[in-house]
Amino acid sequence: MRPGLFASVVLAVLASAVAAAAAAPESENGYLKLGFDRLAGFKFVTPSYDPVADAKSPPPSGANQIPADVKGWDGQKAVITGFMLPTQLADGKATEFLIMANQMACCYGTVPNMNDWVVVRMPKGTSVIQDVPISFYGTFRVGAMYENGYMTGIYEMDAIGKYPTGSAP
Repeated sequence: MRPGLFASVVLAVLASAVAAAAAAPESENGYLKLGFDRLAGFKFVTPSYDPVADAKSPPPSGANQIPADVKGWDGQKAVITGFMLPTQLADGKATEFLIMANQMACCYGTVPNMNDWVVVRMPKGTSVIQDVPISFYGTFRVGAMYENGYMTGIYEMDAIGKYPTGSAP
């Protein structure tokens, strides 16, 4: 194969891979299948903001860092698979938790990026399942969330259920 032809083939394959990655997520039973390869597939730097020093100015949203296709998933029905990290419990059930891309935030791991987790709320609660990937489905939201003036996330889900990985909602 000629060197110029080889380079052209390599570029075509790379362009095809990039186009496939940018394609719309799969849908199953009306739910977008959003993996962390997509959710965390861009760099997000938490905007600096001091709510005490800047009490009169609105906090920055970081929205300019979120790609348009990701913003387009706001308000859509979605299913997300990841690792559960409970943040609020009621009667032994998790009513709020993080679904994370991996388990590295636990114990001696690294601090995850803001787009490496989804804040999930289930008012009725769900059993705590840790150390194995689990899928939750519901309404997905994209946008900055704040608690006491500090950004706590950019993704959230009002979950209506969970199901084993690979099953349909």
